[in-house]
Amino acid sequence: MRGFIIGLVFSSALLAASDVVAQPAASRVENVTVTGTRSREAIEGFVQSLATPTRAIEKVARWQQGICPRVVGLRPAFLTFITKRLKDVAAQVGVPVNNSISCETNIVIVFTTAPQALIDNVKQKQPGLLGYSDNHEQLDKLATVTRTIQAWYTTATEDAYGRVTVDTGKTAGQGLVLSVPCNQLYQGLALGGICTFQPSGAHGASVTGSRLGDGLRSGLYNVIIAADPTKLLDYEIGTLSDYIAMLVLAQVNVPDTCQPLASITNLLAANCTSKPSALTDNDLGYLRALYKMSPDRNIQVQRNEMAYQMQQSLLGH
Repeated sequence: MRGFIIGLVFSSALLAASDVVAQPAASRVENVTVTGTRSREAIEGFVQSLATPTRAIEKVARWQQGICPRVVGLRPAFLTFITKRLKDVAAQVGVPVNNSISCETNIVIVFTTAPQALIDNVKQKQPGLLGYSDNHEQLDKLATVTRTIQAWYTTATEDAYGRVTVDTGKTAGQGLVLSVPCNQLYQGLALGGICTFQPSGAHGASVTGSRLGDGLRSGLYNVIIAADPTKLLDYEIGTLSDYIAMLVLAQVNVPDTCQPLASITNLLAANCTSKPSALTDNDLGYLRALYKMSPDRNIQVQRNEMAYQMQQSLLGH
């Protein structure tokens, strides 16, 4: 399924001209430009605003398999720069990286002057790559381009026995069939029997009995990034690379307004007086915390763990 998008972006005439992009800086800025806060309250707010639970099991997703990014739509030097930067950040914060030349692409970053046309094509050919949706109305909303740089996430659920299922609102085949005790009428008498039914969109999974977590974990399965280079001419390629890295290494709910804490996510937000040119201490602390938290816990436990781990990272522990 993921291989489809690669053929799509290479064969499409929607890709941006390779010259339409911000020029790289003469030298790369430092990885971290802004010192993070140590306030637990501020950190908890930061985690709460960015951590996006999956629709399927309402847990925070992260990469379980090695990332294999592919960037298209720019000149080769820029493609190489973004790919290397993404892998470098991933290694720095604990994200698995697949460095095999023949690895299966699971991150596609497309620079195109017609992002909506690109996503419309994906919606028509492989709508599951745009994320979880239960109906056409939700899919239409998912397929609407609203940002200069926008991400679409496909997630997967791993159960307590390690079985992985891609999250979707549709059930393949007959789906889950449940059998339950019930009373059936026979010649006017209520007799005990067995009734079967199929809940819409239901899936079976092996879980544990813990109240803190059920053994299920959410993973990132595929990420698509669409970026319009004609609207990014004021930004250096290094800054754009860091912004994209934040989006693809975590399922980030990018705020429309400025974050109280310094963050690369403020780059394209409205009314921000401070826009870091690189990943900040807060961003790196968040990513490290994401890849240290317990993936099988419930969302509240996960957010609490992430806030603690982020604070420890900012303290240098």
